[in-house]
Amino acid sequence: MQAADTAFVLIASVLVWFMTPGLAFFYGGLVSTRNVVNTMLSVFYITGVAIMLWVLCGYELSFGPNLHGLIGRVSGLFLGGVNLTGNMLGIPRGAYVLFQMMFAIITPALFVGAVVGRMDFRFLTVFIICWSLLVYYPLVHMVWTPDGLLAKLGVLDFAGGTVIHINAGITALVLSMFLGPRRHPQTHPYNRPWVLLGTAILWIGWYGFNAGSALAANNQAITAALTTSVGAASAMCGWMVLDVWRKGKPTLLGTCTGALCGLVGITPATGYVTVAGATAIGLLATAASYAFVTFAKPRLRLDDALDAFGCHGISGIVGSILTGFFASKSVNPAIAEGGILGGGSWHLVWVQLVGTVITIVLVAVMVVLITAGLRLLLPMRVSAAAEKVGLDISEHGETADHSVHEGSDVLEYPEEFVGQLGGFRIGHRQTPD
Repeated sequence: MQAADTAFVLIASVLVWFMTPGLAFFYGGLVSTRNVVNTMLSVFYITGVAIMLWVLCGYELSFGPNLHGLIGRVSGLFLGGVNLTGNMLGIPRGAYVLFQMMFAIITPALFVGAVVGRMDFRFLTVFIICWSLLVYYPLVHMVWTPDGLLAKLGVLDFAGGTVIHINAGITALVLSMFLGPRRHPQTHPYNRPWVLLGTAILWIGWYGFNAGSALAANNQAITAALTTSVGAASAMCGWMVLDVWRKGKPTLLGTCTGALCGLVGITPATGYVTVAGATAIGLLATAASYAFVTFAKPRLRLDDALDAFGCHGISGIVGSILTGFFASKSVNPAIAEGGILGGGSWHLVWVQLVGTVITIVLVAVMVVLITAGLRLLLPMRVSAAAEKVGLDISEHGETADHSVHEGSDVLEYPEEFVGQLGGFRIGHRQTPD
C-alpha cells in the first residue's frame, strides 16, 4: 500500500463530498424564495440515502464480478463480501469504495435542479433509489470496470462525463418532460451570492473529482488538476463574452454557469488531453450549453428549472465526444490518439460518439420506464395549491426566511398551509412555539 496515494484518495473523497453542500448552495441561490429549503434539502439528504444504498449493495453492483458486461454480482450485503483492506492499485480497496461512494451521492443530486418547485418529495426519494439501482450502478459497471460493455468498446471517461453528467442530464430532461412546466415560474433568484459560493465550492471539489480519479498522487493527477482549471476558465470567459455580445454586459449568474459548463465538459477528458485541448473543450462546451439554454430551450418550452440538462447534459455530451478529438498519447500513452492528433485516424471519435449515444438511449429508456411505473403508485407532482404556496411550506413546514409579512407574493398561504408555519402568522414576525 502506498501511504501517500492512500492519503491523496482520502482527501479527494472529502473534496468530492464537499461538492454536495456546494451544489445545495448553488441550486438554493437560484430558486425562488418559496422553494429554497426544499431544493437544498432535496440535494443534501441524498447524502444519507446514497451512502446507505452504496454500502448495502451499490458498490458490488457497480464493481462486483461481471454479469454479461452490464452489472456486478452481490456476494454480501453491507460490503460483507468485500475485502476492504485488500490492495487495489496501491491503495486499500476501502479507500476506493469511499471515493466512488461520493460520486454516487453527487450524481442524483445534479438532476434535482430540473424538478424544483413541483415534484413530490416522496416520489423523488423512491425515484432516486430505483434510479441508483437500475441506472447509475449498471452504467458505472459498463464504463469503469474492465469487462464492462462500454469499457470493452474502448470508451474513454476519465472522471464521469458519461457516468455522471450525461446520465444526470438526460435524467433531468426526462423528468422535466414528465412534470411539465411550473404553474408559477419565478422571476428572481433567491440569493446570487449563494450561487457564487456554490460555484466556488463545486470548483474546489472538482479537483478531487477529476484529479482524484487518477487514484494516485502522480503526473496524471497533476495533468487532470491543470486541465480542470483551464477548461473551467476558458468556459467562464467564453460565457462572459457571449453575455456581453447578447446582453451588453456580463452577469454573475452567467459567469458561474459558464464555469460549471467548463468543469462538466472537461471531466471525461481531463486525464487524456493537453492544455490546448482543455481550452478548446471548455469553449465549445460552454458555447453549446449557452446556445441550448438561450435559444433552443425557450422554443422547446422545456421547464428544466435550473438547466440541469442544459449544463450537465449538453456540456457532458460535448465533452465526451470531444475527448475522441483531443485525447493525446503525449498525456496518457495507454490510450488511442484522438482524431485531431492521430494523423487522420478517427476511430476514437467514432468510439466516443457511439458510447455517448448508447449512454443517452439507455438512460432515457430506463428513466421513462422507472418514472412511468412509479407514477402508477405515487403522485409525481404536488398539488396546485402546494405549488403556489411553495414546497418549503407544503412539503416541509419551514422557510428559508424568518420574516413573514402581508403582501408578499411568495407568502400568500392558503388556509390549509397556515398551520404549517411553525409559529409564524401572516402579518407578524413571531418566535416559534
